[in-house]
Amino acid sequence: MSEDAFNMSVRKFLKEVGVTSQRKIEEMVREGQVGGKKLKLRMTLTAEGTDFTHVVDGEIDLP
Repeated sequence: MSEDAFNMSVRKFLKEVGVTSQRKIEEMVREGQVGGKKLKLRMTLTAEGTDFTHVVDGEIDLP
């Protein structure tokens, strides 16, 4: 696989993760499932067949 094809494949995956995650977060907030001024989140990325784990913690300010 070429470097360009690899980069495009990674970008496609990350775009899907970003778009679908944003939709789910917005749904949750709109449906009133979240209280307070901030939403604490954790995204865990794993790769099947490996021991790879990457965790990103963050907060989103709520309206």
